[in-house]
Formats: sequence, C-alpha cells, structure tokens
Amino acid sequence: MSNTVSSINPATGKLIATYTIDDDKKIEKSLKAAEKAFEAWRTTSFKERAAVLKKIAAQILKDKQKLAELATAEMGKPIAQSIAEVEKCALNMKFYAENGAKFLADEIVETEARKSYVSYQPLGVVLAIMPWNFPYWQVFRAMGPILMAGNTMVLKHASNVSGCAKAIEKILKDAGAPKGLFHTLVVPGAQVEPVIKHPAIAAVTLTGSTVAGKKVAAVAAAHIKKQVLELGGSDAYIVLEDADMEYAVDICVRGRLYNSGQSCVCAKRFIVDKKVRKEFEAKVTAQMEASTWGDPMDKSNRIGPQARVDLRDDLHKQVTESIAKGAKLLCGGYIPEGDGAYYPPTVLTNVKKGMPAYDEELFGPVAAIIEAKDEAHAIQLANDSIYGLGGGIFSRNVKKAEKIAATQLQAGNCFVNAFVHSDPRLPFGGIKQSGYGRELSIFGIREFTNVKTVFVA
Repeated sequence: MSNTVSSINPATGKLIATYTIDDDKKIEKSLKAAEKAFEAWRTTSFKERAAVLKKIAAQILKDKQKLAELATAEMGKPIAQSIAEVEKCALNMKFYAENGAKFLADEIVETEARKSYVSYQPLGVVLAIMPWNFPYWQVFRAMGPILMAGNTMVLKHASNVSGCAKAIEKILKDAGAPKGLFHTLVVPGAQVEPVIKHPAIAAVTLTGSTVAGKKVAAVAAAHIKKQVLELGGSDAYIVLEDADMEYAVDICVRGRLYNSGQSCVCAKRFIVDKKVRKEFEAKVTAQMEASTWGDPMDKSNRIGPQARVDLRDDLHKQVTESIAKGAKLLCGGYIPEGDGAYYPPTVLTNVKKGMPAYDEELFGPVAAIIEAKDEAHAIQLANDSIYGLGGGIFSRNVKKAEKIAATQLQAGNCFVNAFVHSDPRLPFGGIKQSGYGRELSIFGIREFTNVKTVFVA
C-alpha cells in the first residue's frame, strides 16, 4: 500500500502534489496535542474565543485569492465560485464570534430549586471528516461553532484536496490561534476507523456520501460517540402550473449547475406539472446548452470539470443506464474528447422510477425532468426518495407554496421560489438517508456541547 496520496488537477489530469500519509506515531501526537489544547481552550471566555475566530476570519480574507486558486486547481471549481466560497468561510467565523456567547448563554429554568438552569459545556476533541466539493466551506462551517463552543478540532479531509487541508492548518497558524486548537491529518478514508475509535475523540461530524455516513456512524455508535451527519441528497424542485416560468427556469438551472453540479443540495430532480412540462423542458434545455464549460480558471466558464475522472465516469454510467431504461436525452450525455474530467450540461426527460436519474443522486451537471399529473402528484413524487436534504417549490401563489414547503415536503431545507443554499443564520441538515443533526445557527453550535442541567437546592 502506498504511503502517499496525490492531488490531481481535474482540468488537465496533471499531478499537483503528493502528500505523505500520517503514520500511527504522528496521528497519536496530533490527537494528544488536540486533547491537551482542549483542557486550556475550554476554560477561555467567549470573548477570548471570539477574538481568535475574528483573527482566523481576517487571515482567510487576506489569503483569499491564493486559497481560491488552490481549490480550483485541486477540485475544478470555477474560480469565481472558489472566491465566493472563501469569503463565506470568513463570514461564518465572524458570525459565530459575534453570536456564540448568546447562543450558549445559561438558560434559567424555574423549578422548586433555589436555582436551576441549563448550561452548555464543550465535549472535547471533535473529528471532522470532510469532502472535496467545498474544500474550505465544509471545514469552516464546522469549525466556527466547534471552536466557539470550546472544543478543539481534528480534520480528516478528502485525499484529493490535501493541499486545501494543509492550507487551512496554515491559516490558523498564521492567525496566531493557540497551538493544538486545530490539526489536519493526512489519512485515507479506509484508514480513518482507528481515529474515530481513539479515546481522545469525543465526537464526529461528517459531510459526505450516505455510504460513508453509515460506516462512520456504525464505528462512532459502537464507541458511544456523538455524530452529526450531512449526507447525500437528491433535491426535488417542484414547478407548479402557475409558476413564473422564466424565473423558475433560471433559478433551477443555477441550482443544478452550481459547483459544476457537485453539491448535496444542488437541484437534481425537476418535478413539473404536465401542463407546463414541455415549456419548462424546452427552456431548461436551451439554458443548459448555452452554459459555457471548460477551464475553471477562466471566469467566462460557468462549469468546470468534475472533481475526478472516476466520478465523471460514474455519472455518465448513470445517464446511459437511465437512457437504456427509457429516459430521453435532450442535450449533453457524452464524455468529451481530450484531457480533464469534463462532462457537459445534460438534460434527461421522461425520467421514471427505477432509473438511476430518479432513484440515485446525480452528482454532476445532469437535470432529470419528471412529469407530475397535478400538485398532489408532484408532492408525492418529490417525497418518493430515500433522501431528504433539500427541496424547492415554484409558484406565484406564495402562501400555498409556503404551506407545502413547511408541512408537506420531506426535507430539512425547503425553499420557495429560490434554490437551496446554506446560511450561517439558519440550521442546515437533512432527514432520512440524508443524515441527522444540524449545522449552522444556534442549533449547529449546540450539537457539540454537553447540555447540562445544574440544580442548586
């Protein structure tokens, strides 16, 4: 077995760098350092923690351009989106610096006691297992609340973005964060189990596939360790008969193509009322065909390559299998000649249950159009999925759409006349096979605390 992992530019197929896998001795040293740092960090005030988070945010923005270029090189994200991702990371750190004390303030509860209250105390070292699709955001999304709550953090990042993982560690060092507060481990997924089991690890947060989530959850649960899992999604966007079609199409295409279609909350299944299906289909296909793709460093390109060739090939297999089962290809659907893991914007219609485009998550720029008989049927189709991460609904009747989003769609994040996205002010997470627990907002920071009852007689 190789003792290195490689970072390959998916736009060119060329090697960027290799990184030595951490051996047992180095892993032990990192975990012990994080455990030792926790004992000091847990005693700091919210004011002290906030000051550190603000310094980290400032360092992120200082390094913004080179961080963005590294992400684009390692996983192919269009450069403008990489810059936006970096900026959002700084925003999240500032948000928790400014709100953490309020979110974790003691809560008085009136009982027969002289004094009784709920106190939120840190747990210890949190292991973050993170994916490649948002190599900075996924990490800082977790880091803000984890550190502000008084925990320390160890990162096991996706191997193909090891450069980004190392860059995050450097950000904290350059920001003057306390030693041991954060560590990056270079560990392949197949070797992460001993890290989860290690006595120093108090809890685990994972963003990734449902398959990976099940494996991590099983190991963590066997050792009675808290987990937050944000897993796969096959978000359904319902387009009702009365939708503003031009607007709906624009938002749906943006939601499908963001991050080159490689997001858990990208729009994936478009469930369209039969009365407007042909119009929607034609307009979406036109927009998808017109979307430029190519070199992700070129700001004129809306779509970059898929993160790896094997992932691109898996996506193409899902498309071809769906076509073989009766789906109709309207555009795209081929592997381009030349270097790079590119896949063109693709539209499938006549998508039915039993096809990969209906049943599985399509992690790339492929839109699946499903016809609904009426509103009730559309809701039924949207909920007919093992996933429950996000969903959208488009209608001019906002009151009706809001009621459907709030009470009838089975997902953790439901948006009306907008595409699903995360926001530090709002909780983010899923149900069913999309995971459990919440990130962001007040809920995210409380996930990794001991919700402690204090009773004074």
